[in-house]
Formats: sequence, structure tokens, C-alpha cells
Amino acid sequence: MPKVKRKEPNEDAEASSGRQVNFGPLTDYLGYALRRAQMSAVAEFLEAFKEIDLRPTQFAVLTIISENPGVRQTEVCDALGIQKANFVPLLNELERRGLALRKSVAADRRSSALHLTPLGNVTLQRARTIHEAYEQRFVTRLGRRGRDQLLALLNKVMEAG
Repeated sequence: MPKVKRKEPNEDAEASSGRQVNFGPLTDYLGYALRRAQMSAVAEFLEAFKEIDLRPTQFAVLTIISENPGVRQTEVCDALGIQKANFVPLLNELERRGLALRKSVAADRRSSALHLTPLGNVTLQRARTIHEAYEQRFVTRLGRRGRDQLLALLNKVMEAG
């Protein structure tokens, strides 16, 4: 595989004084590269999803609820690594928008079963269509094989944590 010349971030980054910023060893740190890639991916996601006003975590929650009708709030939090205190406002927003609803669980009044509403299902289908195009942009940049390799490596990183 030919070596690809990597563009250094300081080639584009300039301080307000017009001076180029030297990133030093940052560009060789995996954690830094992961964070910058994540920031870039989220920015692209927000742009792609602005027509339906959906954020990455909301998309993930709607997907989990769709794939697991009746799932409990604590199960969604555990699956996605969301703090329970942060999940309540997120779920409140999905309910306010008419995308999801909580139903009491007869066996446990303290727990709620989560379901998508008809509007939630329609919105999620639109979101999946948007996401296919978003995902295709990565395939265009990385190639199918590169995308699959990156996903496998990222899964290894997540397994270690």
C-alpha cells in the first residue's frame, strides 16, 4: 500500500495574528485524531440532519427504541452510555416533538416502556435515508474497504474501554 502524505493541521490553522499554529506531537496522538475525526463527523451529521432537526444521540435513541419496542429507559442509557440525568431531558424533547412516548409498565410502576409514535417511525425512516447518504460520503472518501477497516479498528478501540 503506498504511503499517503498526511496534511498537517497547521497547514490550514492560523491564529488571529496570521501566524501558523504548530500542533507539535498532537497530530500523532490517536486520542487527538479520534476526537478531531469525531468533531468533523458530528459537524457533517448536524448539517445533513438539520432538515429534520435531529442530533446524533436522538437518532441513536430513536433507533434503539425502534429496534426494541417497549425498551426501558435504563436499558437505553446502558446500551448507549448515556447518564440517566442527561437522558430525561432528551426523552422529554422526543416526547414534546411527538416522536416517542413512555408507557407505564404494569409490573413496575417506577419504570417506563418506550415506544415510537407514528410520527417517530416516519421521522426515523427519513433519518435513515439521510444517514445512508451521510454514510456514503465516508465510503466515497475512504473506499468500501477503508470504511470496513476503520469500523473494525474503532470497534477494537471500543472493546478495550
